[in-house]
Amino acid sequence: MNRWTAPAALAESAVRRRHLRRLLALPGTRLGVVGAPATPGERLFTHWHYWWQAQLIDCLVDAQLRAPDDRRRSMIRATARGIRWRNGLRWRNNYYDDMAWLALALDRAERLAGIRVGKAVPTLTREITTAWESAGGEGIPWRRRDVFHNVPANGPAAILLARTGNRDAARHIADWVERRLALSATGLVADGWRAPDTGRGDGSDGVVEETIYTYGQGVAMGAELELALTGDASGVPRIHRLVDAVGTNLAANGVLAGHGGGNGGLFTGILARHLAGVATLLPGSDAAAALTRRRAADLVLASAEAAWAGRLPTPAGPVFSPEWVRPARRPGGRPGRVIGNAEVEQSTVPERDLSVQLAGWMLLEAAAALPNG
Repeated sequence: MNRWTAPAALAESAVRRRHLRRLLALPGTRLGVVGAPATPGERLFTHWHYWWQAQLIDCLVDAQLRAPDDRRRSMIRATARGIRWRNGLRWRNNYYDDMAWLALALDRAERLAGIRVGKAVPTLTREITTAWESAGGEGIPWRRRDVFHNVPANGPAAILLARTGNRDAARHIADWVERRLALSATGLVADGWRAPDTGRGDGSDGVVEETIYTYGQGVAMGAELELALTGDASGVPRIHRLVDAVGTNLAANGVLAGHGGGNGGLFTGILARHLAGVATLLPGSDAAAALTRRRAADLVLASAEAAWAGRLPTPAGPVFSPEWVRPARRPGGRPGRVIGNAEVEQSTVPERDLSVQLAGWMLLEAAAALPNG
């Protein structure tokens, strides 16, 4: 048995115990409460973070692959239902990155766990394809009517399109990311590109936002890997470069860097997921492929060792740090209280965030999926 199987199971149990609840006590629904201890608004899902729930489904699918269980399948189904109901009985929203994340998670739930989600994946895929076509080959915007076109929207979109049979569009998107956002100085990809203000008529080519996020690297390599698995290996050299660049620039002693709490709490877990994909699925029998697979696996395993060593044991299960190189802190504080119309959050320790705990769980599932973990 892989040595990370039991830690992954404990991470799953901790998230389920602390965070999973029915949506407004409705039977047959689940959602992840975004903080623990929770504020009143969080308990009532006035704050709920659509894309965090997509990552929750992805983690549950990972766990189902690790240890199949009918009760977990029911939980995946209930979480998908909870997302749709909380989202106003629809799958779509205004953010293309959100929709891509959810489409990927629901597609995996259908293909790998046998969960029927109706027209969800075609509906979301159609939104994403339309956005690409409307952008005229210049990437998918972050949200509707926006001029910022970022990797967290385009990378997952390319993965989704490659998986659902539109390889040509996936290749065009992956090539756009490389052409617009690859940084020659580091080998990493920048966060996004801000399209020019066409009303100025000054011939501007737009502006690259050079901030580096870990999940941007993950979905860029993930898109190229998915294309390689369809037979289009033209982007495999980019995978080699990205894995090497991540190890050089985004890891300390092999441990991947974090981005704090909030949305950033999920970023490095997503990178770990895609590194594990490279480690297990990158095609090729040559020395370069073998080295990249080994480097990717080493980054996942070193990060898992650090996150597990730094966990905070509690009766409800382990609590993970947002920065795997340091020990986790107790979330502490009391749930929020309402003063007038303002909800005051008592605890600002990022360990309280569902995003941070999902990333720790995601990392351990990635380690447990490695054949020599």
